[in-house]
Amino acid sequence: MAQQSDDSSRAKTGENLDVLVSTQTVIKKALDKLGYPEQVFELLKEPLRVMHVRIPIRMDDGTVKVFTGYRAQHNDAVGPTKGGVRFHPDVTESEVKALSIWMSLKAGIVDLPYGGGKGGIICDPRQMSFRELERLSRGYVRAISQIVGPTKDIPAPDVFTNSQIMAWMMDEYSRIREFDSPGFITGKPLVLGGSRGRETATAKGVTLMVREAAKKRDISLNGARVVIQGFGNAGSFLAKFMSDSGAKVIGISDAYGALHDDEGLDIDYLLDRRDSFGTVTNLFKETISNQELLELDCDILVPAAVENQITAANAHKIKAKIVVEAANGPTTLDATRILSERGVLLVPDVLASAGGVTVSYFEWVQNNQGYYWSEEEVEAKLEEIMVKSFENVYRTSQTRKVDMRLAAYMVGVRKMAEASRFRGWV
Repeated sequence: MAQQSDDSSRAKTGENLDVLVSTQTVIKKALDKLGYPEQVFELLKEPLRVMHVRIPIRMDDGTVKVFTGYRAQHNDAVGPTKGGVRFHPDVTESEVKALSIWMSLKAGIVDLPYGGGKGGIICDPRQMSFRELERLSRGYVRAISQIVGPTKDIPAPDVFTNSQIMAWMMDEYSRIREFDSPGFITGKPLVLGGSRGRETATAKGVTLMVREAAKKRDISLNGARVVIQGFGNAGSFLAKFMSDSGAKVIGISDAYGALHDDEGLDIDYLLDRRDSFGTVTNLFKETISNQELLELDCDILVPAAVENQITAANAHKIKAKIVVEAANGPTTLDATRILSERGVLLVPDVLASAGGVTVSYFEWVQNNQGYYWSEEEVEAKLEEIMVKSFENVYRTSQTRKVDMRLAAYMVGVRKMAEASRFRGWV
């Protein structure tokens, strides 16, 4: 329960603003390392446009409730912007801005023809009915319809949104535009033009990054001790993939606490018992805190929950040899420096979690060409892109003598900066 209250206090103290500022700090360092002038940073430090919308929805009890939503488009010099839409009570404009910048960086790192976008609605979907969620989804699309589209800005699922919500959004956009537009949005159900492998894409990408990082540290995945913080979409699939590869998942957690077993947890059993929000620890009496979980003796630690979990206060206590960030912003800049000085290999979020946007790109391509690939083809293409991207970032880290986070930002920001320069914007 302590973890949940920490998240609440973080939202109240404006922690998301810190996430934006820290992102801007690393972008500035990356551009300086690459030799770009100050005006490039001035262009890239904030989204080109942010739309703030108010969405009136008639609730099931007949009352009208007005929701606040956002859509940020960071930079479209390379191509249309791309990024998820989250439904969450703690959504803020600063958070949406930061996440749109991260999406730009991810697209640059895996070399996609996109800039970054992000959207969010301040709401608690856990307290809303199916029909209320449909009305909200359609209302959001109506509110932002002028700035989105298959060649403008392509939404996708994010926190507390799923393929059903994407289907409602696509249908609403198709009604407004009066033609079928499957390429307007990704993360759709297969029958509406979704891509095979999309649901597990983020976890597959993280799994590949764990594998490649383990090779660099001469750690065999078979028998490796893995700790995963978070048991939502990415965390649960990752736990399954790690377990299936022969690793011992010795710890997992959710918002209410954590489970630990040095001999390895029964992941299939936990997956069967968890609820739709990834909660399972409340079914057990013997639990540990999220903080204790992070400090377990293990080979590989994967933060797959919320931001700012590894900080200057606990970075010295992290015993893992490798940290792979599946969540957005789980490690602060001070903690990144401490881990790097201690020789811990940290694979940053903008690289590790880029599997989702990569397969979203595949879905968009399939929609545009009207030809659909098998799951084997999708996974082969994903592996090729993710492994190549890891090697590029790792090589940059080694040759430039910088940590993996700064190396990833250097790789990710270059494409945007060059496209902006060629367009004559800077």
